[in-house]
Amino acid sequence: MTTISDRLRLVKQRIAAAAKAAGRDPAAVSLLAVSKTWGLDAVREAAAAGQRAFGENYVQEGADKVEALRAMSLEELGPGEPVLEWHFIGPLQSNKTRRVANAFDWVHSIDRLKIAERLADQRAADLAPLKVCIQVNVSAEESKSGVAPAQLSALAHAVAALPRLQLRGLMCIPEPSADPAVLRARFALLRELQAALVADGLALDTLSMGMSQDIELAVAEGATIVRVGSAIFGERSRLAPAHK
Repeated sequence: MTTISDRLRLVKQRIAAAAKAAGRDPAAVSLLAVSKTWGLDAVREAAAAGQRAFGENYVQEGADKVEALRAMSLEELGPGEPVLEWHFIGPLQSNKTRRVANAFDWVHSIDRLKIAERLADQRAADLAPLKVCIQVNVSAEESKSGVAPAQLSALAHAVAALPRLQLRGLMCIPEPSADPAVLRARFALLRELQAALVADGLALDTLSMGMSQDIELAVAEGATIVRVGSAIFGERSRLAPAHK
């Protein structure tokens, strides 16, 4: 039977091979294990295999996991730093920002200033600044979250000026497509948008893009974080979130 540890190893091999093919250092690409809808045992198993960064889409489910696993011991985690890093990667409503602001280390899905302002206001002063990415709607889908590319610069500069936040980069979720050229073009657009912001004075170092099915395309276009769920944990789901 294939275990989470086995699948993690295979995903890391894919990332390393993709980076080498693109002439990049594999260490420049981080793996975010998307654990949404999976229970504590699955996260513990991945952590015991060396995975430290986990992504959650639902506020209550994710924050509950953070609190339940905060005290994981070195023995449970295995060798290495006994700290898990938590990334919120789902859509975020303004009435649910407080718990995210104080439970998570990263938020990838900021798409409007109001959300960023609430996160900044609600982040506890004794915590490190919340690392954030702005989600960009690179495929111009009306049903998808994300700021339009034309509005990105204004939002990025406004978010970068907020206290208690550290703007690190951009995130995207392209439309489903069987055409690698389409997906690669979407990832390239995000990279180009970030390069323009850097040229305009913003210190950004993160491109959160790529999932289980398109890791290689995203890495080829400069991804620094790939968000992988099913290729690690299997097909959803053992645990359906009771509340989002």
